[in-house]
Amino acid sequence: MVSLHIDTARTWRGGQNQVLLTTLGLRHRGHRAVLVAHPAGELARRASEGHDLIRLAPAHEVDFAAAFRLSRVIREYAPDIIHAHDPHAVSMAAMALSTLPAAKSPALAIARRVDFHLKRNAFSRWKYKQVDAAICSSDAIRRMVIEDGVDEAHAFTVYEGVQVEAIAAQPPADVHRELWLPAGAPVVGNIAALVAHKGQRFLVEAATAIVRARPDTQILIFGEGELRPALQRQIKSLGLDHHVKLVGFRPDILSLLCGLDVFVMSSLTEGLGTSILDAMAASRPVVATTAGGIPETVVDGVTGLLVPPGHAAPLAEAVIALLGDPARRQAMGAAGLARVREHFTVDRMVDATLAVYERVADRRRAAGTPSPPASP
Repeated sequence: MVSLHIDTARTWRGGQNQVLLTTLGLRHRGHRAVLVAHPAGELARRASEGHDLIRLAPAHEVDFAAAFRLSRVIREYAPDIIHAHDPHAVSMAAMALSTLPAAKSPALAIARRVDFHLKRNAFSRWKYKQVDAAICSSDAIRRMVIEDGVDEAHAFTVYEGVQVEAIAAQPPADVHRELWLPAGAPVVGNIAALVAHKGQRFLVEAATAIVRARPDTQILIFGEGELRPALQRQIKSLGLDHHVKLVGFRPDILSLLCGLDVFVMSSLTEGLGTSILDAMAASRPVVATTAGGIPETVVDGVTGLLVPPGHAAPLAEAVIALLGDPARRQAMGAAGLARVREHFTVDRMVDATLAVYERVADRRRAAGTPSPPASP
């Protein structure tokens, strides 16, 4: 099977990692997976040593020139299915497909990794009507896209996957030495883009109670984003400069993750949370909110503790409880590793994605829609 994957982002976040893992996994299984990525994006850079890479992205949501270029790519590669991994990719793919005759038009699958509702404007409604399959990273997102009008039979849940064994075998960094933390201090960490829906402001607010209960605690927030200045001001205003650190992006993040005592995800909305999966693969206990698909990853009281989103007090209480119970932290870490090994591996994700492609192809054949002919 030939698949054409489109991701238009310039940045590197969990979604781009899933795109790369999917294309590599499909190729490993003997399928051709062509990647269309932003010319200046991190995904294109990381995929540049491979093959079947096309550098193309729209300048805005309705970019007819980019859509025309994509239609030429579709004619050249004749994919069986297009997998659009973000909303701008869906727009570009839908417009490109509208220029092709039915006999040369592949199926269109979309990825939904965020628990945001689909836009309601006329263009958005038109482009999502072209979709043959919505591949959702959690049941929570699947329910949302069905509510937004996607046919239930065309919506599928495929859990995201992480490289469990590679993470589990990662040697833990000496976090205290690497980041100049007080020796022996408990370390709590968060890994996410610094944007509003990730809710780090509630973690910073919770830090006041955490530090009051455990004065030596260090809280590390990894990632970059538009809210860095606001978070820095909040940290300063609360007098937490010596306890909460905005670490930024770290290439050695997995080693640092393995050195945390507790991992926290403070999201207000969350599709699934691959950082949570990374933490579980690293045998870290998790404190997270019940936002979106998080309860599908974290089993409350078994692999971590779940709290309501948007509230600092229960977040602080959960962190304090785990910091005071090393045996419970160890048990939750072991349970988390067992859970990701069973449900959230890259192999399971790739196999489930391929199964969706095959179901869509079978449905199109049954409906009498021909597959696009192979390019000469």
